Amino acid sequence: MARQALGKGLDALIKQTQEVSNLPTEQAAQVVQETPGMSVQAIEVSKIVPNRFQPRRVFDEEKLQELAASIKEHGLTQPIVVVYDTGLDKYEIVVGERRFRATQLAGLTTIDAIVHKHLTDQELCALALIENIQREDLNPIETALGYRNLMNKFYVKQVDLAAYCGKSKATISNTLRLLELEPEIQQALQDRTITEGHARALLMVPAGSARVDAFTKIVKAKMSVRQAEQLADRLLKDTQRKERKSRPGTPDVLYFEQELQEVLGTKVEVKCGKNPAKGSLVIHYHTLEQLNNIADRLKHKML
Repeated sequence: MARQALGKGLDALIKQTQEVSNLPTEQAAQVVQETPGMSVQAIEVSKIVPNRFQPRRVFDEEKLQELAASIKEHGLTQPIVVVYDTGLDKYEIVVGERRFRATQLAGLTTIDAIVHKHLTDQELCALALIENIQREDLNPIETALGYRNLMNKFYVKQVDLAAYCGKSKATISNTLRLLELEPEIQQALQDRTITEGHARALLMVPAGSARVDAFTKIVKAKMSVRQAEQLADRLLKDTQRKERKSRPGTPDVLYFEQELQEVLGTKVEVKCGKNPAKGSLVIHYHTLEQLNNIADRLKHKML
Protein backbone atom coordinates (compact mmCIF):
# COMPACT_ATOMS: atom_id res chain seq x y z
CA MET A 1 0.00 0.00 0.00
CA ALA A 2 1.33 3.44 -0.87
CA ARG A 3 2.08 5.90 1.88
CA GLN A 4 -0.45 8.69 2.21
CA ALA A 5 -0.95 12.02 3.90
CA LEU A 6 -3.14 12.35 6.96
CA GLY A 7 -6.06 13.77 5.04
CA LYS A 8 -7.02 17.22 3.83
CA GLY A 9 -9.69 17.76 6.46
CA LEU A 10 -7.61 16.74 9.48
CA ASP A 11 -6.27 20.25 10.13
CA ALA A 12 -9.80 21.57 10.56
CA LEU A 13 -10.88 18.50 12.56
CA ILE A 14 -7.98 18.87 15.02
CA LYS A 15 -8.60 22.59 15.47
CA GLN A 16 -12.34 22.08 15.86
CA THR A 17 -11.97 19.26 18.39
CA GLN A 18 -9.41 21.12 20.49
CA GLU A 19 -11.46 24.30 20.57
CA VAL A 20 -14.64 22.67 21.85
CA SER A 21 -12.89 20.25 24.26
CA ASN A 22 -11.21 23.19 26.02
CA LEU A 23 -14.51 24.97 26.63
CA PRO A 24 -16.80 24.54 29.66
CA THR A 25 -19.65 22.13 28.83
CA GLU A 26 -22.34 24.82 28.36
CA GLN A 27 -20.19 26.86 25.97
CA ALA A 28 -19.12 23.74 24.11
CA ALA A 29 -22.78 22.79 23.64
CA GLN A 30 -23.52 26.20 22.11
CA VAL A 31 -20.60 25.94 19.67
CA VAL A 32 -21.38 22.34 18.74
CA GLN A 33 -25.01 23.21 17.89
CA GLU A 34 -23.66 24.90 14.78
CA THR A 35 -21.17 22.13 13.94
CA PRO A 36 -22.38 19.33 11.64
CA GLY A 37 -21.55 15.83 12.80
CA MET A 38 -21.07 16.76 16.47
CA SER A 39 -23.30 16.99 19.54
CA VAL A 40 -22.97 17.26 23.34
CA GLN A 41 -24.56 14.56 25.48
CA ALA A 42 -24.48 13.17 29.01
CA ILE A 43 -23.36 9.56 28.48
CA GLU A 44 -23.37 6.61 30.86
CA VAL A 45 -19.82 5.86 31.98
CA SER A 46 -20.47 2.14 31.41
CA LYS A 47 -21.03 2.80 27.69
CA ILE A 48 -17.59 4.37 27.16
CA VAL A 49 -14.45 2.46 26.12
CA PRO A 50 -10.81 3.68 25.91
CA ASN A 51 -9.25 4.78 22.63
CA ARG A 52 -7.70 1.78 20.84
CA PHE A 53 -4.91 4.05 19.65
CA GLN A 54 -4.26 5.84 22.94
CA PRO A 55 -0.51 6.57 22.96
CA ARG A 56 -0.45 7.35 26.66
CA ARG A 57 0.40 4.26 28.71
CA VAL A 58 1.36 5.76 32.05
CA PHE A 59 -1.30 7.48 34.17
CA ASP A 60 -0.16 9.07 37.44
CA GLU A 61 -2.44 7.48 40.06
CA GLU A 62 -1.88 10.26 42.60
CA LYS A 63 -2.88 12.94 40.10
CA LEU A 64 -5.89 10.87 39.02
CA GLN A 65 -7.04 10.71 42.65
CA GLU A 66 -6.60 14.50 42.96
CA LEU A 67 -8.65 15.06 39.82
CA ALA A 68 -11.31 12.61 41.05
CA ALA A 69 -11.59 14.55 44.32
CA SER A 70 -11.98 17.80 42.37
CA ILE A 71 -14.68 16.26 40.16
CA LYS A 72 -16.57 15.03 43.24
CA GLU A 73 -16.56 18.54 44.68
CA HIS A 74 -16.95 20.72 41.59
CA GLY A 75 -18.05 18.39 38.81
CA LEU A 76 -16.30 17.91 35.45
CA THR A 77 -15.78 21.40 34.03
CA GLN A 78 -14.72 20.32 30.51
CA PRO A 79 -16.35 17.55 28.46
CA ILE A 80 -14.42 14.62 27.02
CA VAL A 81 -14.59 13.88 23.29
CA VAL A 82 -15.89 10.54 21.98
CA VAL A 83 -17.01 8.88 18.76
CA TYR A 84 -19.99 6.54 18.60
CA ASP A 85 -19.26 2.97 17.48
CA THR A 86 -22.47 1.62 15.99
CA GLY A 87 -21.15 -1.97 15.88
CA LEU A 88 -20.35 -2.09 19.60
CA ASP A 89 -23.06 0.34 20.64
CA LYS A 90 -20.34 2.05 22.67
CA TYR A 91 -18.62 5.43 22.71
CA GLU A 92 -14.86 5.37 22.12
CA ILE A 93 -12.76 8.10 23.72
CA VAL A 94 -11.05 10.50 21.34
CA VAL A 95 -9.75 13.04 23.87
CA GLY A 96 -9.97 12.99 27.67
CA GLU A 97 -9.15 9.50 28.93
CA ARG A 98 -7.59 10.95 32.08
CA ARG A 99 -10.81 12.86 32.83
CA PHE A 100 -12.80 9.70 32.10
CA ARG A 101 -10.70 7.61 34.51
CA ALA A 102 -11.00 10.24 37.23
CA THR A 103 -14.79 10.34 36.74
CA GLN A 104 -14.88 6.57 37.26
CA LEU A 105 -12.81 6.94 40.45
CA ALA A 106 -15.19 9.66 41.63
CA GLY A 107 -18.04 7.15 41.34
CA LEU A 108 -20.12 9.16 38.85
CA THR A 109 -22.38 7.23 36.50
CA THR A 110 -22.58 9.77 33.66
CA ILE A 111 -20.13 12.15 31.99
CA ASP A 112 -20.58 15.08 29.62
CA ALA A 113 -19.11 14.35 26.21
CA ILE A 114 -18.78 15.94 22.80
CA VAL A 115 -19.84 13.21 20.38
CA HIS A 116 -18.44 12.83 16.88
CA LYS A 117 -20.88 10.93 14.69
CA HIS A 118 -18.07 9.44 12.63
CA LEU A 119 -14.26 9.34 12.59
CA THR A 120 -11.99 7.07 10.59
CA ASP A 121 -9.45 4.97 12.51
CA GLN A 122 -6.75 7.18 11.02
CA GLU A 123 -8.41 10.35 12.34
CA LEU A 124 -9.01 8.73 15.73
CA CYS A 125 -5.35 7.72 16.03
CA ALA A 126 -4.05 11.09 14.86
CA LEU A 127 -6.33 13.08 17.17
CA ALA A 128 -5.30 11.04 20.23
CA LEU A 129 -1.60 11.38 19.44
CA ILE A 130 -1.55 15.06 18.53
CA GLU A 131 -3.77 16.06 21.45
CA ASN A 132 -1.44 14.37 23.94
CA ILE A 133 1.69 15.78 22.31
CA GLN A 134 0.35 19.32 22.35
CA ARG A 135 -0.62 18.96 26.01
CA GLU A 136 2.87 17.52 26.69
CA ASP A 137 1.25 14.58 28.47
CA LEU A 138 3.40 11.86 26.90
CA ASN A 139 6.83 10.60 27.86
CA PRO A 140 9.32 10.23 24.95
CA ILE A 141 8.72 6.49 24.51
CA GLU A 142 4.94 6.95 24.39
CA THR A 143 5.44 9.68 21.80
CA ALA A 144 7.73 7.44 19.72
CA LEU A 145 5.25 4.54 19.88
CA GLY A 146 2.46 6.91 18.85
CA TYR A 147 4.47 8.10 15.84
CA ARG A 148 5.29 4.53 14.82
CA ASN A 149 1.69 3.42 15.23
CA LEU A 150 0.39 6.19 12.99
CA MET A 151 3.11 5.62 10.39
CA ASN A 152 2.89 1.82 10.29
CA LYS A 153 -0.88 1.38 10.53
CA PHE A 154 -1.86 4.19 8.20
CA TYR A 155 1.24 4.55 5.99
CA VAL A 156 1.76 8.17 6.99
CA LYS A 157 4.97 9.87 5.85
CA GLN A 158 7.27 11.42 8.43
CA VAL A 159 7.03 14.79 6.68
CA ASP A 160 3.21 14.82 7.02
CA LEU A 161 3.39 13.67 10.62
CA ALA A 162 5.89 16.42 11.40
CA ALA A 163 3.60 19.05 9.88
CA TYR A 164 0.53 17.97 11.86
CA CYS A 165 2.45 17.63 15.14
CA GLY A 166 4.22 20.96 14.71
CA LYS A 167 7.64 19.28 14.83
CA SER A 168 10.59 19.11 12.47
CA LYS A 169 11.20 15.92 10.49
CA ALA A 170 14.51 15.57 12.34
CA THR A 171 12.69 15.64 15.68
CA ILE A 172 10.31 12.90 14.53
CA SER A 173 13.25 10.77 13.30
CA ASN A 174 15.24 11.22 16.50
CA THR A 175 12.25 10.39 18.69
CA LEU A 176 11.63 7.20 16.70
CA ARG A 177 15.27 6.20 17.24
CA LEU A 178 14.57 5.92 20.99
CA LEU A 179 12.73 2.68 20.18
CA GLU A 180 16.11 1.19 19.20
CA LEU A 181 17.15 1.32 22.87
CA GLU A 182 17.10 -1.84 24.98
CA PRO A 183 13.84 -2.50 26.91
CA GLU A 184 15.30 -1.63 30.33
CA ILE A 185 16.56 1.71 29.02
CA GLN A 186 13.19 2.50 27.44
CA GLN A 187 11.50 1.66 30.74
CA ALA A 188 13.87 3.96 32.65
CA LEU A 189 13.00 6.75 30.21
CA GLN A 190 9.29 6.15 30.80
CA ASP A 191 9.83 6.09 34.58
CA ARG A 192 11.88 9.31 34.25
CA THR A 193 14.88 7.61 35.86
CA ILE A 194 16.83 9.08 32.95
CA THR A 195 16.01 11.97 30.63
CA GLU A 196 15.70 12.05 26.87
CA GLY A 197 19.15 13.67 26.79
CA HIS A 198 20.66 10.66 28.56
CA ALA A 199 18.85 8.34 26.14
CA ARG A 200 20.21 10.18 23.09
CA ALA A 201 23.73 9.89 24.50
CA LEU A 202 23.25 6.14 24.96
CA LEU A 203 22.30 5.80 21.29
CA MET A 204 25.94 6.65 20.50
CA VAL A 205 27.09 3.50 22.32
CA PRO A 206 27.04 0.22 20.36
CA ALA A 207 23.86 -1.74 21.05
CA GLY A 208 23.88 -4.66 23.47
CA SER A 209 25.82 -5.23 26.68
CA ALA A 210 28.07 -2.20 26.16
CA ARG A 211 25.07 0.13 26.03
CA VAL A 212 23.35 -1.52 29.02
CA ASP A 213 26.59 -1.24 31.03
CA ALA A 214 26.83 2.44 30.14
CA PHE A 215 23.20 2.94 31.18
CA THR A 216 23.89 1.26 34.54
CA LYS A 217 26.89 3.54 35.15
CA ILE A 218 24.84 6.64 34.30
CA VAL A 219 22.07 5.71 36.72
CA LYS A 220 24.37 4.61 39.58
CA ALA A 221 26.57 7.70 39.31
CA LYS A 222 23.56 9.98 38.76
CA MET A 223 25.36 11.51 35.79
CA SER A 224 24.26 14.72 34.15
CA VAL A 225 23.43 14.64 30.44
CA ARG A 226 26.82 16.22 29.70
CA GLN A 227 28.61 13.51 31.70
CA ALA A 228 26.59 10.83 29.92
CA GLU A 229 27.61 12.30 26.55
CA GLN A 230 31.27 12.28 27.59
CA LEU A 231 30.98 8.63 28.70
CA ALA A 232 29.28 7.64 25.44
CA ASP A 233 31.89 9.47 23.38
CA ARG A 234 34.71 7.74 25.26
CA LEU A 235 33.12 4.30 24.81
CA LEU A 236 32.56 4.96 21.11
CA LYS A 237 36.20 5.92 20.61
CA ASP A 238 37.33 2.83 22.54
CA THR A 239 35.19 0.65 20.28
CA GLN A 240 36.58 2.32 17.17
CA ARG A 241 40.15 1.85 18.44
CA LYS A 242 39.58 -1.86 19.02
CA GLU A 243 38.02 -2.22 15.57
CA ARG A 244 41.05 -0.56 13.97
CA LYS A 245 43.43 -2.90 15.79
CA SER A 246 41.48 -5.98 14.75
CA ARG A 247 41.13 -4.86 11.13
CA PRO A 248 44.01 -5.13 8.68
CA GLY A 249 45.11 -1.95 6.99
CA THR A 250 48.16 0.04 6.08
CA PRO A 251 49.44 2.61 8.59
CA ASP A 252 48.56 5.40 6.15
CA VAL A 253 44.92 4.26 5.86
CA LEU A 254 44.53 3.96 9.64
CA TYR A 255 46.13 7.38 10.05
CA PHE A 256 43.66 8.97 7.62
CA GLU A 257 40.76 7.31 9.43
CA GLN A 258 41.90 8.78 12.73
CA GLU A 259 42.43 12.22 11.22
CA LEU A 260 38.98 12.24 9.59
CA GLN A 261 37.30 11.03 12.79
CA GLU A 262 38.84 13.90 14.75
CA VAL A 263 37.77 16.42 12.11
CA LEU A 264 34.21 15.10 11.71
CA GLY A 265 33.59 13.98 15.29
CA THR A 266 32.23 10.57 14.33
CA LYS A 267 33.28 7.08 13.27
CA VAL A 268 34.91 6.97 9.82
CA GLU A 269 35.98 3.86 7.91
CA VAL A 270 38.33 3.77 4.92
CA LYS A 271 37.60 0.56 3.05
CA CYS A 272 40.12 -0.65 0.52
CA GLY A 273 41.64 -3.84 -0.79
CA LYS A 274 45.29 -4.59 -1.34
CA ASN A 275 45.59 -1.40 -3.36
CA PRO A 276 45.00 1.52 -0.94
CA ALA A 277 44.72 3.91 -3.89
CA LYS A 278 41.16 2.71 -4.49
CA GLY A 279 38.33 2.17 -2.05
CA SER A 280 35.40 3.80 -0.31
CA LEU A 281 34.89 6.15 2.62
CA VAL A 282 32.12 5.44 5.14
CA ILE A 283 31.05 8.20 7.55
CA HIS A 284 28.77 7.04 10.38
CA TYR A 285 26.14 9.22 12.08
CA HIS A 286 23.58 8.47 14.79
CA THR A 287 21.13 11.37 14.58
CA LEU A 288 20.05 13.83 11.93
CA GLU A 289 21.49 16.64 14.06
CA GLN A 290 24.84 14.82 13.96
CA LEU A 291 24.55 14.49 10.17
CA ASN A 292 23.91 18.23 9.89
CA ASN A 293 26.92 18.86 12.12
CA ILE A 294 29.12 16.66 9.88
CA ALA A 295 27.90 18.55 6.80
CA ASP A 296 28.69 21.89 8.49
CA ARG A 297 32.20 20.70 9.35
CA LEU A 298 32.81 19.57 5.77
CA LYS A 299 31.56 22.91 4.40
CA HIS A 300 33.79 24.77 6.84
CA LYS A 301 36.84 22.77 5.74
CA MET A 302 36.09 23.46 2.07
CA LEU A 303 35.75 27.22 2.53
